[in-house]
Amino acid sequence: MRTIPDDPESAERASAIKTRVTRVTLIVAALLVIAKLAGWLVTGSIVLLASAIDALVDTGASVVTFVGVRYAQRPPDRDHRFGHGKGEAVAAFTQATFLAGAAVVLAFQSIQRLVFPVSLDALEIGFWLIGGSLLTSLGLVAMQTWALRRTGSTAIAADRAHYLADIALNAAVLLALGVTGWTGWTRADPAFALAISVYMLWNAYSIAREALEQLLDQELPADDRRRIKDAVRACAGVRDIHDLRTRFSGDRTFVEYHLEVDPGVTVEIGHAIGDSTETAVQNLLPGAVEATAHLEPHGIDDERLDDAVARKSSAVQQS
Repeated sequence: MRTIPDDPESAERASAIKTRVTRVTLIVAALLVIAKLAGWLVTGSIVLLASAIDALVDTGASVVTFVGVRYAQRPPDRDHRFGHGKGEAVAAFTQATFLAGAAVVLAFQSIQRLVFPVSLDALEIGFWLIGGSLLTSLGLVAMQTWALRRTGSTAIAADRAHYLADIALNAAVLLALGVTGWTGWTRADPAFALAISVYMLWNAYSIAREALEQLLDQELPADDRRRIKDAVRACAGVRDIHDLRTRFSGDRTFVEYHLEVDPGVTVEIGHAIGDSTETAVQNLLPGAVEATAHLEPHGIDDERLDDAVARKSSAVQQS
């Protein structure tokens, strides 16, 4: 479901926030990869390898997020008159693909270590590295949460989901290293890594599902659609509304509907009524909203999208 900003900023301010946050995230992600790979080489821990792989995926995801956010900020042009907002959703879906691929590789590595366990070295170094990574991830999530509340960015939301998973992953790594160090049970390390891979797969599914909602033009929630209809019907001169269509692209919402007015009104009056309804919709929803009213005389008998959707739903229920 779309992330609605709690404290929406102006478009220019939101753009600056997204650019700054994605740049910082990219730099920190690269540093975390270096630290975790070093820890894996020193200790031989598969659970540290899991953390390193996740950090590597996070870096790739941060690169995609950075590029996606910059692309999405482009204004509408001749070939993209609805803007470039879906660039963020493409970035989010790409992240999900990275994460799922890494999870599958990690699962195979973990199963191999469960069958053929290996003793670990220098566990205290692993503790320090992962402890520092955990604190760093907490700081990144706090920064991204702040940015998300102000921009509603799909790409930052997906990147934040990565680092929320990273917090859980780092905690699991610390626990795995602790169990291994205290008990000497070498299979604890790959067992925790296997559990982490399952969690990464679930996280990838959640990110992909949210990105696809935007890429496939899913409607706004039923409550938002009801509020839009109520706002339009409350405007002076409006007889009714039908064929409401909604979608969102990045931080921009698109609302289109057929507006019914008295057949006898002039074009000028009808246009004014349409403008008033578009303003009402724009004031109703947060963020950037583009509302478009298609004027029609009330009582006209024509083929409606609402009727086609109702027939389709009825057929599905009967089948």
